[in-house]
Amino acid sequence: MPHTEIGGHRLALSNLDKVLYPATGFTKGEAIRYYAAVADVLLPHLDGRPLSFLRFPDGVEGEKFFTKHVPPGTPDWVTTRKITVVSRTPLNQVLIQDEATLVWAANLAALELHTPQWQSDHQAEADRLVFDLDPGEGADILDCRRLADWLRERVADDGIALLPKTSGSKGLHLIAAIEHTPSDRVSAYAKRLAQQAEAELPDHAVSKMAKDLRPGKVFVDWSQNNQAKTTAAPYTLRAKQRPTASTPLTWAELAAADRPEDLVFLGTELPQRIEEYGDLLAPLLESAAGSGRGRIPA
Repeated sequence: MPHTEIGGHRLALSNLDKVLYPATGFTKGEAIRYYAAVADVLLPHLDGRPLSFLRFPDGVEGEKFFTKHVPPGTPDWVTTRKITVVSRTPLNQVLIQDEATLVWAANLAALELHTPQWQSDHQAEADRLVFDLDPGEGADILDCRRLADWLRERVADDGIALLPKTSGSKGLHLIAAIEHTPSDRVSAYAKRLAQQAEAELPDHAVSKMAKDLRPGKVFVDWSQNNQAKTTAAPYTLRAKQRPTASTPLTWAELAAADRPEDLVFLGTELPQRIEEYGDLLAPLLESAAGSGRGRIPA
């Protein structure tokens, strides 16, 4: 079994040739290399946030395991925290704070990394606002743009700056840095805006989760602001037919896209894209370190 040493930690790597994405032949070794390659931009967005993993030990067409608890056999050098706000009984969850932990998780075939909108030192006190724009049957990511523009302008009136990223699936995520605010208050604000979007753009938006309301429209999912909910992290791989990644965008390239495929990015493409653009979500981190966080209105 091959080994690697990262940050003074020795890791055993297993089944590197196992194909996790049969449609493309993308292997577990390639997934590990991907996460190592994007670690510098990914880790700051995971900092302090308890991880929920989607593990696919037999590939994306096999059984999946949704893991919130610290997995058995977790090395003692992996950072963990007791989380008390997502269930009736406290959970011990992993925090990915360094490249070694990121590679360790990838070696577990934890392809998808999901985080809440708060950090473990401020549980249920959100420092992120998120909207997940999810196109229904007959709609696609290009149909998300009208709603994205509406939400961008609407929250700007409240002094909040949204940034876009692909979900890595079929939709679009909009994220903003905010002052620490109780999650229930952030969720209520997001729900109110989703309902306003539906009222103003009734042919395009729906604010309720019922799938029978979604054909030809975009569901404005406000619920991921709930303290117990999570969102696909920036740069995480997604367990789709191809190894797509949740990719930060510029507003200009979102507007310029002619086809949904123009907004699909594979893990194999991300290192070059990051070299060219840097981290397009860096303003979220800069706001967290300074005074540029938005304030959720009362």
